[in-house]
Formats: sequence, C-alpha cells, structure tokens
Amino acid sequence: MATECWRWPEFSWVSPTIDWEKAEAIAAGVDVGSLSSQAAIMCDGELHSYASVRNGFDSGLSGEMAMKQALEASRMKPEVIRYVVSTGYGRLNVPSANKAMTEIVCHAQGARYIYGPTVRTVVDMGGQDCKVIECNATGKVTDFLMNDRCASGSGRGIETFADLVALPIQDIGPMSLDVEEDPEPVSSTCYTFANSQGLGLMRLEPNKNKILAAYCYGMAHRIYTLLMRIKPKNDLAVTGGLAKNVGIVSRVRKLSGLTIPEAEYDPQIAGAVGAALFAAEALMSERVKGAK
Repeated sequence: MATECWRWPEFSWVSPTIDWEKAEAIAAGVDVGSLSSQAAIMCDGELHSYASVRNGFDSGLSGEMAMKQALEASRMKPEVIRYVVSTGYGRLNVPSANKAMTEIVCHAQGARYIYGPTVRTVVDMGGQDCKVIECNATGKVTDFLMNDRCASGSGRGIETFADLVALPIQDIGPMSLDVEEDPEPVSSTCYTFANSQGLGLMRLEPNKNKILAAYCYGMAHRIYTLLMRIKPKNDLAVTGGLAKNVGIVSRVRKLSGLTIPEAEYDPQIAGAVGAALFAAEALMSERVKGAK
C-alpha cells in the first residue's frame, strides 16, 4: 500500500444536464502533463465531461486513454468529436489532435472557465514545474514566469514525500491544517533537502500533522516567492494536481493576501478545459467559413 501513496486517484465526470446527442458542435482538449493526462469535452461551448489518468510509458497513449475515459463516462462515440486541441508536455504526441497549443495559454483560459472571469493571475502547480501566469480581462496572457529547475513547489516533490511518510497524497493537505499554528517550514529551495528535513522531523516530532504542516508551508513559500515576482492581481486561480492540496493553497492565500475563488470544477483539468475551449473556437471558425 505504501508504494501507492503518491498516486492521485484517477477520476472522470459527466454533466447531468447536457445531452451530447442534441449538441451541434462537439470539441475536446487533451492535456498530457509530466505525470498525468486529462481530457475535457465541450458541447456547444459548455463543459460536458472530463477525465484524468496517470501517465504510462507512452505520453500519446496516456492522452488517448484520458480521452477514452471522458468519452466512456458519457457513452459518447469518438467520431462525434469534430476538433481536438492538445496541450502540455506531450502535446505533440496526441494522434487525434488537430492542433497543439502551449499549456500557458490553455491554463489561462481553463482557469477563467473553472474559477470565473474575474481571474487575473493563475498559478499552475504541475508535476515537474510551477508556472505563474498573468492575463487580462479577456484571458489573453500578458506575462508569465516558470520554475522548472527544482521539483520543490511541484507535484513530484510532494508525491515523493507522500511515499516516504506512507500517507495517501490526498490526506496530506487536510492533516497539515490540523495544527494550532504553523511550525517553521522545511526548505523551499530544494525538494531533496525538504524531504530529508521532513524525515528528520519524523524522528524528533511525534505529531505527524506538524511535520506535514512544515512541509506544506515550505512548498507554499516556494510558490509565493515565485508569485511575488510577477506582482499578482486578484483574483488568483490555482490549477494543476497540487491545487487540490488545501494545506498548500490555503497557505499561499495567507502569504499572498490574494482572493482565491471557489472552483466550479476539478482544478486539475484546467489545461484540458482551456484546450477544449480553443478547439470549440476553431470549430466555430471552420463552420462560419463553411457557411460563406
């Protein structure tokens, strides 16, 4: 069981109100990240279904598997999807994609769909890096920064830690908040050192929640430091797998003083949703040209 602690559970969702058989335009987005892949399907511009799977050895196959699960969740046939946009690290390896786009622009659009149009700053906490994206009122990216030199502040860092402490990764955030006050954070400059510090604390500190609090606080501080370099504006949206760690997100909110709205959908699928929105836009453009 301990060897599976690092895995986020795979999931799928389908809208209970949208009938895809009545839709005129069906488009999809696939986000192939470093550790997991997500797919989102839009019917006439509205989110119909999505899915997330762990990556295998083949990134393109992982993206196709995510799409398969999103389709199966709604009993939709693959041939009804008219346009597909891929994004993420493996975006060039998705066979079904009509177009590939950078994850920067896709996460900006997807975050605004999930959190609302008031979003101006997006923090994407991915598996191997952390990105801070600034966008305007229409969702156009105006600036961004990325930390990819160390896994500190990324999903891989906390996955490794979850394995070391033998705790399900989804439990770490809530447990880290169950403390009277935050202890000193672990290192925010190196995830290997942070994990070593965490293990050292386990030998000295009997309260496991305090250890988790120190770890989540360290990751939050790393993200906050990157965030402040771009002079963020409200509202702040947090995307990626780490966005589901309330222990990190709540500490980023506290450190930055920014408002983080409630997400309407799972924040891990933001990249796929953004890609699906661009796919829907491209499909609409093709239909308008065809009508002339």
